[in-house]
Amino acid sequence: MDIDIQREVVKTLHIHYQHEFPLQREQVWDHLQNEDVLRKSLPGCRKFERVSEDTYDAELGLNIGPVKGTFTGQVRLSDQTRPDSYRLVLKGKGKPGELNADARITLEENSGETVVSCAADVQVTGVLASVGQRVMGSVAKLILGQFFKAVASQIRQSA
Repeated sequence: MDIDIQREVVKTLHIHYQHEFPLQREQVWDHLQNEDVLRKSLPGCRKFERVSEDTYDAELGLNIGPVKGTFTGQVRLSDQTRPDSYRLVLKGKGKPGELNADARITLEENSGETVVSCAADVQVTGVLASVGQRVMGSVAKLILGQFFKAVASQIRQSA
């Protein structure tokens, strides 16, 4: 008797990213909490709808390196300490696999500018987990870079 047991591979990534905004911390905070700014800034965002006070249903279509496909899931903002920090929890799944992220976002003002830091633990499964950790880390940082650059663009447009 043969028993075929398939084990799901789970990889955990630890990601750190920083972005500087030439604005005061309160202004950056307001934009990072703005539903419309988030919708327009998330790479490949097809849907971003509020389902409760701090939770959103999201759908992202991504095509970056090995990360190709549509992901659906939820984004939740919690532990908000205005304008210092908040926690962002993301749970998503798509054909390439599942993604669970828990990120701590901090905002520090420095000489009239604001440094936004993101420290995240990300777990991936499926095809995403089969990709090397260095490649996935690079893709994650690229996505974060696109997001923060898009937020900066939204800030400039609203000025």
